Amino acid sequence: MRCLSFRRIVAHWMGIAMTVPILGAQTLGAFDSQADVGSTRHPGTTSYDSQRQQYVIAGSGQNMWNDRDDFHFVWKRMTGNFILSTRAHFIGKGVEAHRKIGWTIRPSLDANSPHVTAALHGDGLASLQFRRAAGAMTEENKSADSLPDADAVIQLERRDGVYLMSVARFGDTLATQQLTGVRLPDTVYAGLFVCAHNDSVVERGTFSNVRITTPAKSDFVPYRDYIGSNLEILDVASGNRTIVHRYRGSFQAPNWTLDGKALIYAQEGRLYRFDLASRTTTVINTGFATRNNNDHVLSFDGRMLAISNHAPEDSGASIVYTVPTAGGTPKRITAKGPSYLHGWSPDGRWLVYVGQRHDEFDIYKIPATGGAEIRLTSAPGLDDGPEYTPNGRYIYFNSARSGRMQIWRMRPDGSGQEQITNDSFNNWFPHISPDGKSMVFISFPPEVPADDHPFYKHVLLRLMPVNGGRPRVIAYVYGGQGTINVPSWSPDGRRLAFVSNSALTEEK
Repeated sequence: MRCLSFRRIVAHWMGIAMTVPILGAQTLGAFDSQADVGSTRHPGTTSYDSQRQQYVIAGSGQNMWNDRDDFHFVWKRMTGNFILSTRAHFIGKGVEAHRKIGWTIRPSLDANSPHVTAALHGDGLASLQFRRAAGAMTEENKSADSLPDADAVIQLERRDGVYLMSVARFGDTLATQQLTGVRLPDTVYAGLFVCAHNDSVVERGTFSNVRITTPAKSDFVPYRDYIGSNLEILDVASGNRTIVHRYRGSFQAPNWTLDGKALIYAQEGRLYRFDLASRTTTVINTGFATRNNNDHVLSFDGRMLAISNHAPEDSGASIVYTVPTAGGTPKRITAKGPSYLHGWSPDGRWLVYVGQRHDEFDIYKIPATGGAEIRLTSAPGLDDGPEYTPNGRYIYFNSARSGRMQIWRMRPDGSGQEQITNDSFNNWFPHISPDGKSMVFISFPPEVPADDHPFYKHVLLRLMPVNGGRPRVIAYVYGGQGTINVPSWSPDGRRLAFVSNSALTEEK
């Protein structure tokens, strides 16, 4: 809901049969069941670590090629458009260079079924393989990227009959290729597989960050139509992600309480506290402020919460208020609107925010107790997302003044404005780690306009040193608006909280 875009919503709130039957139902996380497809000498297995939300899959099978496939498959029945994503690697050196792991989509569990498959081979080949009809010969499109011995990201998407495979070594940006002209029925089996490429052995793969995403419909109306929300926690060092809470509607922009025990996020105009131990949610009392957007920031001492609420007395313009973190009556801080809060100075004296004044969005600061606002930027184009460093020496922000949205920084008085990132992505919302050494930000693809940060896109969370350097991807996310709008580092600097999105059939 934040900033530039939120103002738009103020007014509206059969072939060869398999030889091994489907195995008995187990705890399989996101999947419905598992099976050995085709002829396999050794039964496959799937184990699921519910705490880490990781899978280990073992499979045999001679090959997935020519007119038939032999492999172990853990699957979910899917219809319509969907996105399959995982971080995967082989366990051990293996026997055959072309052992395979990855995603496959097929209308049946027959060995000769048509399919579209994103396969990572043991020698590093990433291949988009497909069979157009039952019993037809397998074809493939090889990725230009080779990922030998890689901790790989493998993504397979079905988008209105087009199939897209995206792969990368974890930490790098994705390389994508698409496939048209292969027709599979609407209802399919979609899931992870392991094929040993040698029926005398069993190969294993580890799969983490597994996400089966149902994206927004192509005709959805932004800021009116919403899909479900996942509250995720990312371990920065390992890159492992876990989903801790789901909701069929829209919640956005989590940040951490000072004690590290809870997250605060915005949901449908209210602010909520999510207790990490009990996994329970309680509404925060913000008095009359019940039309909050997703711009909310805790003071460095954790005692106060600054919020952006759409004030009826100001024709629905976003106004900055402060309120005790435990709840209470909000105190108005900004006289003018729209004003969208983003940062609090470490000494507690100043708030920084984005203000629209005379059709320009610039960065302002104001005493945390109220008073006259001070304009800090004046470059043409959108400036947004200001946040103080923990030592108070800089304010980091994002600006479209170069033609693309990039990360910048300046002194607290607005002097010394300098660009930090310079690449083809549109980079938003820099968040500085508690030790002041690193920052994380969200990167939108180049085709998204520089001054927009929409919902429901393929985005990246990237990490880099605060003084500049080569960004490293730490999360591949279906999200965007509301994913990481506010400071979201854990107090110990080890974890990040963020929101991803998927249409959900039930609240969990």
